Amino acid sequence: MEYNLTVNIDKASGFCFGVVYAIDMAEDILDHEDYLYCLGDIVHNDEEVKRLTDKGLRIIDHDQLKDLHGEKVLIRAHGEAPSTYELALDNDLTLIDASCPVVLKLQNRIKNSHDEDEQILIFGKHGHAEVIGLQGQTDGKAIVFQDLAELDHVDLPSKFTLYSQTTKSTDRFYAIKDELLSRGYEVKANDTICRQVSNRYTDLEKFVVNYDRILFVSGKKSSNGKVLYDVCKKYNPNAYFISNIEEIDRNWFSPNDRVGICGATSTPMWLMEQVKQELLSL
Repeated sequence: MEYNLTVNIDKASGFCFGVVYAIDMAEDILDHEDYLYCLGDIVHNDEEVKRLTDKGLRIIDHDQLKDLHGEKVLIRAHGEAPSTYELALDNDLTLIDASCPVVLKLQNRIKNSHDEDEQILIFGKHGHAEVIGLQGQTDGKAIVFQDLAELDHVDLPSKFTLYSQTTKSTDRFYAIKDELLSRGYEVKANDTICRQVSNRYTDLEKFVVNYDRILFVSGKKSSNGKVLYDVCKKYNPNAYFISNIEEIDRNWFSPNDRVGICGATSTPMWLMEQVKQELLSL
């Protein structure tokens, strides 16, 4: 059966500037050198990571970093805790720092804008590289939570400062702030969500309503991807989450469907183009 699909890619989707910056730095070095170490996945997208590892990028974790000496290591857009920079000095490592400017600004605020005894709360994903780096600015004293229920059994002071991981939902952040205020806490809330991310909510709302089906392309590790997919699903129930062309199910489509393709800030445009070509081949 021929489907005769009409397929369009959302022009506002794809890499944010922080990811572009990190990947450009990696590729510039790999154009002249055989390999480059990167601390953690350079982006939360397996397809893009594979493309770069094929060019010589070597992904390592913090335990492997301890055993490296005299090498170049890329710090990805998510940023790192102060302990990573201290280790680099001890091990004579050259750090290629591609930390996103938005993340660096947030790290600086958390580290330098508070009294020593001030309690800091961070709305973010446990174990996420950015959040680990943010908590490191407080010597591990900040309280990290993904959901308000986690705070039910925490003895909070009457006054504290609230921050957010840069890729979290703006609506959820303000709902959390309002709920904490309603519980009687004095909350100093700092909206530190990246506007390149939050502005995409509105762009996606406008994009997805124009199509019969939506394919949202993202790595499964991407926090930002999960948030943006929820936006797609809210405004178009016929939205499907895929990470590569192998996950496309032709049973999702009917002849002459209009299909929109969009993605996370960690989704490469080449992958969305690949999805488009696969759909057109139906």
